[in-house]
Amino acid sequence: MYKNRKTNYPLYEVRECASLRALIDDAARDFPDMVSFRYRSGGEVVSVTYPEVKEQVDALGTAMYDLGIGNTHVAIIGANSFDWVRAYLSTLNTEGVVVPVDKDLSDDDTVFVLDNSDATAVFHAGKATEKKLLALEDRLPNIKYFICFDEPAVKDERHLYVGDLLEKGKELLAAGDRRFLDVTPDNECLKELLYTSGTTGRAKGVMLNAKALITNIRASQMLMKITDTAVSILPYHHSYESTTGILTMFHHGMTICINESLRTVLPNIKFYRPTEVQLVPLFVEKIYRGIWDKAEESGKAAALRKLIRFSNRMLSVGIDLRKPLFKSVTENFGGRLKAIICGGAPLKPDMVDFFDSIGITLINGYGITECGPLISINRPEFHNYESVGQLLPGMQLRIDDPNEAGEGEICVKGPNVMMGYYKNEKATAEAIVDGWFHTGDIGRVDENNFIFITGRMKNLIILKNGKNVYPEEIEEKLSVKCPYISEIVVRAMKAGDEERLLGAEIFPDRERAEKNGIADVEAEIRRAVSEFNDTEPSYKMIKKIVFRDTEFEKTTSKKIKRKYED
Repeated sequence: MYKNRKTNYPLYEVRECASLRALIDDAARDFPDMVSFRYRSGGEVVSVTYPEVKEQVDALGTAMYDLGIGNTHVAIIGANSFDWVRAYLSTLNTEGVVVPVDKDLSDDDTVFVLDNSDATAVFHAGKATEKKLLALEDRLPNIKYFICFDEPAVKDERHLYVGDLLEKGKELLAAGDRRFLDVTPDNECLKELLYTSGTTGRAKGVMLNAKALITNIRASQMLMKITDTAVSILPYHHSYESTTGILTMFHHGMTICINESLRTVLPNIKFYRPTEVQLVPLFVEKIYRGIWDKAEESGKAAALRKLIRFSNRMLSVGIDLRKPLFKSVTENFGGRLKAIICGGAPLKPDMVDFFDSIGITLINGYGITECGPLISINRPEFHNYESVGQLLPGMQLRIDDPNEAGEGEICVKGPNVMMGYYKNEKATAEAIVDGWFHTGDIGRVDENNFIFITGRMKNLIILKNGKNVYPEEIEEKLSVKCPYISEIVVRAMKAGDEERLLGAEIFPDRERAEKNGIADVEAEIRRAVSEFNDTEPSYKMIKKIVFRDTEFEKTTSKKIKRKYED
C-alpha cells in the first residue's frame, strides 16, 4: 500500500511566481539558454528557447491589442501544438480572458460555448477545425476574428493568419508600442474560462483567476520533485494539462516536448527521452498490458517475472539493479523516464508494483476543473497508490456528513477554488457554500492524511434495503480481478416488474482473451464475478451481467456516459 515510506521530509523549495506575466519574464531571464518547447514541424524537430517564447508572446499579445481584442474573451480550438501554447500564454497576459475549447465538441456544443463565453475572437488550427468554424460562422455573430494557426483557406479582414499577426506585433514593438508590455497584472480578476465536459447536461463555464493558476503552479511543485524533460500528451483544453503540463513545467524551467496525436505517444516518448510524463490511468494500463502481451507473445513473460522477483530481492537489501536489468523495457520509454503522473481513477496495485519494479514511479493525484485543477497528489518518497495523495499546501479539506466508515462528500477551500460558474449564479450557489466547494466526490481521509476517492454522489446507487453502493468501487475491483474486462459500468437493473438489483454492463476485451488462449471470454468474466461475489456482502453482489459488443458512449474527455437504471 505505502511506498518509499518517508513521512518527515520537508516541502520542496519553489521559485516565486508573482503573476502570470512574471512567469514569462522570469523564465526568460533565469533560463536564457534553455529549450522550453520542442515539437515536430515539416518532418523536423523545432526547439524554442525561453527568451524566444517571451519574444513571440510579446509580439502576439501586442498584435491582439492592435486588433482590439486585448481586453476581450478569446477562444482557442485545436490539437496540441506550440501555436496553441503561444496563443494561450499571450491571451493569459492580456487584460482579457482565455477560453480553451474542445475541438471535438459537436457543432451545437461549439456554438454554445463560444456564445456563452462571450468570445470575440477564436484561434484555431487544422483544416477540419477551420472547415467546421466556416460552416458555423453565421451562427457566431459575436466572433469578430477567426485566427488560423496555418495559412487559412479564406483570408480577409475577418479571417486572419497568426503568422501575419506575429510579424505585425514585432513591427509595433520595434516602433515602441507598449500596450501589451505595460499591462498591470491583476491576480484576482477572471483570467481563464474552462467548460466542464460532464456526462449529463450542458457544460458549465468554470471561472478561474490568475491566483488559482499560480497556486496550482507553486503548490504542486512543493509536493513534487519535478525533473528536466516532459512529453506533453493530454489535451490542452483540459485544465490538468494546461496548468500542470504547461504553466507548472514552464515555471520550473523544463523542456516540454509536444506530442501531436495519440498515434505518436509511444514513438515520441522514446524519441524525446523524457524524465516524466502525465497520463490518465487508462493509458498507463494500455502500456502495461502492451508490455506483458509482447512478453507473452515472445515467450519471455516467465523470464521477466523471474527477473522482477530477483530485482525486488536485491532492492530489499539496498542493491538497486533495476536500470541494467530492465534496460530492454525502459528503452521503449527513452531510457530516462523516472515518473508517470496520473490523475483520475485509482491505480491498480499490480500495475504500480510492475512499474516500480522496473524503476518507474507511478504517482496518482486528484483534481477537478473547479480547483484549477489540483487538490491533492502523492509525494515521490511517500505515497499510497490506493489513494490520490495528500492535500496541496494552502488548501483545507473536510468530509461532509461522513458515514460509519468516515466516507462523505469531499469539500475543499483555498485560493485555487474557482470564482464560480460563468453566468450561472444558481449552480455557483449550489457548489460553493460558505466558501467551501462541494466536489460531488465521495471519499475519506486516513491517519496519514491521504485522501481516498470511493465514488461520485451522482453515481450513488441506493438499493431497496436502504444500502448505499458506490459503483466505482465495484468496477475497480472487478477490473483488477479480471484483465479481460475492457470497460464496465455497475448500475441498478430491473429483474422483474418492480425488483431492482445490482448489475454490471461489460464490454469484454475479446482480442486480449484470444491472445491468451481464452476461448470463452464471457464465461471467464462470469467466473471472476462469481469469485468477487464470494468475498463481498450480499448487497454488493453482482446479480446480473449484460455483455456489450461495442464500447460505451463517451464524452470528448473519454468519460463513459453512464446509464443509471434500466
